[in-house]
Amino acid sequence: MASAPAYAEEVTVSAPAGQAEQAAIVIARQTGTSIVITDRVIAKRTVTAIRGKFSAQEAVARLARAAGARAVPAGSSGWRLVAAQAAAPRRAPAPTSRPMPTASEAPPAEPSEIVVIGSKREVTLANYAGQVELLDGEELEFGGVGGTEKIMQRVPTVSSTYLGSGRNKLFVRGIADSSFTGPTQSTVGQYLGDLRLSYNSPDPDLRLSDMKRVEVLEGPQGTLYGAGSLGGIIRLVPNEPEMGVSSGSAMIGGSATQHGAIGADASATANLPLAGERAALRFTVNLETQGGYIDKPLLGEEDVNRTQIYSGRAMARLALGGDWTVDLLGVAQQIEGRDSQYADRDGPPLSRSASVTEGFDTDFAQGQLVLTGRLGDVQFKSSTGITGQNLEERYDATAPGENPRLFVQHNDTQMIANETRLWQPIEDRFGWLLGVSYTHNRTRLTRTLGAPNTSGAVTGVTNVIDEFTGYGEGSVRLLDGLIATAGGRYTSSRLSGEGEDVAAALALSMAAITSSRTEEVFLPSASLVAEVLPDTALYLRYQEGFRPGGLAIAGDFVSRFRNDRIATLELGARHGRPGSGPFDLAANVAYTRWQDIQADFIDSAGLPSTANIGDGRIWSATVIAGVAVTPELRIDAGLTYNDGRIDEPSEMLFARLTQILNFPNFSGRLDELPDAVLENITEIPNVARFSGRIGFDYRRPIGSNLELAAQGWANYVGRSRLGVGPELGETQGDYLDTGLTVRLGRDDLGVSVGLTNLTDEEGNRFALGTPFAVGRDQITPLRPRTIRLGVDANF
Repeated sequence: MASAPAYAEEVTVSAPAGQAEQAAIVIARQTGTSIVITDRVIAKRTVTAIRGKFSAQEAVARLARAAGARAVPAGSSGWRLVAAQAAAPRRAPAPTSRPMPTASEAPPAEPSEIVVIGSKREVTLANYAGQVELLDGEELEFGGVGGTEKIMQRVPTVSSTYLGSGRNKLFVRGIADSSFTGPTQSTVGQYLGDLRLSYNSPDPDLRLSDMKRVEVLEGPQGTLYGAGSLGGIIRLVPNEPEMGVSSGSAMIGGSATQHGAIGADASATANLPLAGERAALRFTVNLETQGGYIDKPLLGEEDVNRTQIYSGRAMARLALGGDWTVDLLGVAQQIEGRDSQYADRDGPPLSRSASVTEGFDTDFAQGQLVLTGRLGDVQFKSSTGITGQNLEERYDATAPGENPRLFVQHNDTQMIANETRLWQPIEDRFGWLLGVSYTHNRTRLTRTLGAPNTSGAVTGVTNVIDEFTGYGEGSVRLLDGLIATAGGRYTSSRLSGEGEDVAAALALSMAAITSSRTEEVFLPSASLVAEVLPDTALYLRYQEGFRPGGLAIAGDFVSRFRNDRIATLELGARHGRPGSGPFDLAANVAYTRWQDIQADFIDSAGLPSTANIGDGRIWSATVIAGVAVTPELRIDAGLTYNDGRIDEPSEMLFARLTQILNFPNFSGRLDELPDAVLENITEIPNVARFSGRIGFDYRRPIGSNLELAAQGWANYVGRSRLGVGPELGETQGDYLDTGLTVRLGRDDLGVSVGLTNLTDEEGNRFALGTPFAVGRDQITPLRPRTIRLGVDANF
């Protein structure tokens, strides 16, 4: 129990930006008081950093203002934070040496600042030069826990292939390279906290359970995130353990798919104190089975593509004293796709004429050790992690009129990474960031081809990279409301590898191709952001990104592909606060040059391969807006436009075109080709020119303690092409996807019903199920209309 003079005494308070409940724990510990927040809405609000010398009363008042709440004295040793408009409860007498604030003295609620965690140095959204989507973790769980699909439903600039959970490639803002899981690094960096989820593996599709937030930063992020962030990054921010708190939540649901099978899902989360206010554990587990809906008449099987997902995440935090903490985080997920989810374009609906069992299996695991603290006004964070990801994919490779054949590809990835950084948020005038990182990644790609029970090995490849990086960024407030930022990143990558299942004589004769080499790159960045009106900002941003080269499979051996590089100039504007206030708007237009594009194509043996296909340019534009129609109803909408072209094809692409097209006297000039062929070849694949979404959020109290909440959305995905070159020229997209979820209940207990694909549209999300089905056009339909009933509880 703190004495009365302690309330009047000024102490040093240093609470980092984050959720109000986390800031309350820090302030209570530093001031020797108790701060209780029972309202989950207030507890989850984002607050800015609170630093300085304050009395306990002043520190709590600042926290209350930042959280849009009111501080009410609770006994002689603490406060409760309640909704600003709530009636003041009866209070115990305050200490006589310094009176506690009364309801009339409580300062008016002020909206809390939104902090962009992905900036790596606590930059507020108002001062951030770039387009960012901030998705609240609780909103992503509304109506059931999901994966990356939940992000794509809310962000129109994020798209994906549709091979199956755990094997897709993600794209942001028109930066797309290929359709297959090969040796190239993804164009989108995916992060859990500060560490990458993978290096050159597909999206692991982690369950978004117990997340504080998901951030989507659009455009190249090379200075802060390095290789593989050409289109942007997706950063998962999990909820942190709460000291001294025991809490939990659970969710269970059942689903039924029209034309298909039933499914089920369950999720549970718990927070447990381990040593009072010094240590805590938080964990979440998820189980899900997705009912199949694809039939295989040749095998006499129905609903073959059932998918099962098992996942869990745990995080333990130890408070070392002062502002220093150690976190141990582990995440694991296993996915079993019993068969693939594509269908024949011209066959019976939701069926395909394959005579072998396809499908996939994927395992993902990552462990992290994170040390966080402060050195005076400078903040410190060091994250070290080990990642393993294994994917097995099975494709039908049966030729017309021949015996069944199966192509099996194994992608085994292991990664060790560390990032350590120091930073000081911008306050009155300056802010800066310095960091170093190291990444070691090894990916082994092996393949077999033949009869299902007697397959033989075909050429594979192993790629190894050791990446050393130093980076920095600084900001200066030139004028009140005008901030300039500049930075740079230097990376040295050592590349090596070898062919797998290659004849010894061939490997020896081509040893120069597989020999190790070093690539060095410097990525500069610069930006200006100006507050031109209250809550209105303009920004100008230049940023670069790159991906290292590597070894790709080429017929019976391997070949090299070079690194590619991207540079983007972006102009944008932002008004209001996303998700709150009467109206908010964000818009941008960007021009991108892409050099030595790495992409997949079909080689002379009919197998997927990788090469540099040339240089290109991309124009993109995005508009996202939200409006509060009534106090209960809010509508948001977004539209994105992308126009990407390869304007300088490489010699490899010309040679491949000459071989395939067999045009008489073709000299290699693009203007000699027919328009239809030219569009097929030069269009950057897998990203629609036009896409858009509209959604609503409706919440209304019913009675004294119930709330009716409803969310709905409709996404239009425009037409795109599967890949580069004549063999991959199939079109895809041009469909509407929809969903609606309604929940009735209290904070601690509720029931929900959700419906997806309201119109039961077949569509075509992705035009490829297997690259070997010669003469058999394919589509990947949307999951048919599906209904889910669920129950959720908090305790």
